[in-house]
Amino acid sequence: MPDEPVPPAPQTPPAAPRPQPQPAMAIEIPANLEAVYSNFALITHSPSEVVIDFARMLPNMPKTRVYARIVMTPMNAKLLLRALAENLGKFEAQYGEIIVPTNLADQLFKPPKPD
Repeated sequence: MPDEPVPPAPQTPPAAPRPQPQPAMAIEIPANLEAVYSNFALITHSPSEVVIDFARMLPNMPKTRVYARIVMTPMNAKLLLRALAENLGKFEAQYGEIIVPTNLADQLFKPPKPD
């Protein structure tokens, strides 16, 4: 038999580069940072921004006050939505489902009755 050329061995594609672990982000929380309680959020948007105003509503009070305003890109708002859903899922897995009563706002925040 004449010498036949040996076909080259099939080449495997190079392995995809492994993602490098992200370095931990250093987050500084100022010592004098005041925590703000909010039980109401008003969300508005434009094509380039999502604005979330955090307020506190009190029963039998006709007005509310905005205590913090957060402005972010739509992409960051979607990432926040995902992070909240993930964290609430973990919370419910540990402590049980959060039951939201129907008509909660109507029950808690009825307009004040005239005297």
